[in-house]
Amino acid sequence: MYVTSQQGLWDRNPRPNFLLTETYMNMRKRVILFAFLTAIYLPSYAGVNGGKAVYMGGTVADLKQETEGTFSTADVKEMVFDYKKGKFTVPYDRIDSLEYGQKAGRRVGLAIAVTPIALLSKKRRHYLTVNYKDADDKQQAAVFELGKHIVRVTLSSLEARTGRKIEYQDDEARNSSKGD
Repeated sequence: MYVTSQQGLWDRNPRPNFLLTETYMNMRKRVILFAFLTAIYLPSYAGVNGGKAVYMGGTVADLKQETEGTFSTADVKEMVFDYKKGKFTVPYDRIDSLEYGQKAGRRVGLAIAVTPIALLSKKRRHYLTVNYKDADDKQQAAVFELGKHIVRVTLSSLEARTGRKIEYQDDEARNSSKGD
């Protein structure tokens, strides 16, 4: 039996083109939606941008937790955390102690969204705690998460400007901050 018309082909094969089927179109929409949501939400779990810092908490009344900004030790008299709504400064001679630590975790979000190979790598978050006395001689503390590109420079500068040694939470933190 020969089919001589296009209509005859459609009759024998009701789904001739997979790319036009409803199932494929729904699957395609889901993949696009998933990719879009991953692109939006994944960076929020990535930690601090390499050259930035985030105020994580402490006794600073003017700063809200998780305020992002830039951390600078370029001034010879005070350290500066510059954020969208202002500046937070602490004179170096008012700083009592400095503590540095890390928190390492697996890249689970990336592994789920992109590839399971991401589970083999670790992401590190770098935390700096600054204990200081305010203008009223009251003990205060501020905890910052530092981006990975500013850790070494910030720690070295703070040691030099304050005359205080950094206290490390563990040997791994000590080694990573020194570049060993």
